[in-house]
Amino acid sequence: MKILLFGKSGQVGWELQRSLAPLGQLVALSSASREACGDLRDADGIVRTVRGIVPDVIVNAAAHTAVDKAESEPEVAEALNARAPGVLADEALRCGALLVQYSTDYVFDGGGDRPWIETDATGPQGVYGRTKLEGESAIRQSGCRHLIFRTSWVYAARGKNFAKTILKLAGEREKLTVIADQIGAPTGAELLADVTALAIRQARGEPDVSGLYHLAAGGETSWHGYATFLCEFARQSGVDLLVQTIEPVPGSGFPTPAKRPLNSRLDTSKLRGTFDLNLPHWQTGVERMLREILPEKS
Repeated sequence: MKILLFGKSGQVGWELQRSLAPLGQLVALSSASREACGDLRDADGIVRTVRGIVPDVIVNAAAHTAVDKAESEPEVAEALNARAPGVLADEALRCGALLVQYSTDYVFDGGGDRPWIETDATGPQGVYGRTKLEGESAIRQSGCRHLIFRTSWVYAARGKNFAKTILKLAGEREKLTVIADQIGAPTGAELLADVTALAIRQARGEPDVSGLYHLAAGGETSWHGYATFLCEFARQSGVDLLVQTIEPVPGSGFPTPAKRPLNSRLDTSKLRGTFDLNLPHWQTGVERMLREILPEKS
């Protein structure tokens, strides 16, 4: 099996290089790759890359994920999140490849208090969600075999993340204020990558599993609950923190260019049933990430 991966340098792409390698020959590209075009803004270059490699599977982990920045540069977000997936889908259909694409809970309006299912009506509230939904639509309309995974609150030990920011601030301040009315499940890039590899293996032999799935860690929490867990775990691990109070506040107290969904819960029943998978509780992955980034006890 030959696998073509776009976005190898991102959080999910980095983990995908590990999880996909055992499946076959892996060609991993970033936007700066020189051996072949990995820049999704270059539609012609992407077409040449796919036709030159002729992969059995295309995995697209590249995207415009800076939700606030997308509001001020919608053309870039549209190129990366909407048009590029359509180009990849057309090329996947042409060469008979399976296309894997990642999407987001931002395709919904963020209302309600129950987990979203795949058939719920969409209603993106900003450029990021709208362009990701357009990418989903382009893939479905192409007729190619595909797996689209909607996820949320993605983190990784590598690079910047919410956990590192909170722990840094907790070491500098006695009081933190953290949003408490936005609910979701912190989901590790490692989990996304491992599930992707397992799903690809099954989808290659069972074309009927092609489609849209929600993929997130088990359980739910708020950003405030997440921050509290981080600080408690760090203290139990011997980290000396200055913070004494973590105050819960509404998201309205932190205005941003892009509206954040209050409800980021995703129902993963379809994924778990189709692929016979267990998705660990969000705390399991976060604990593992913390063990990687926290200093070892002396």
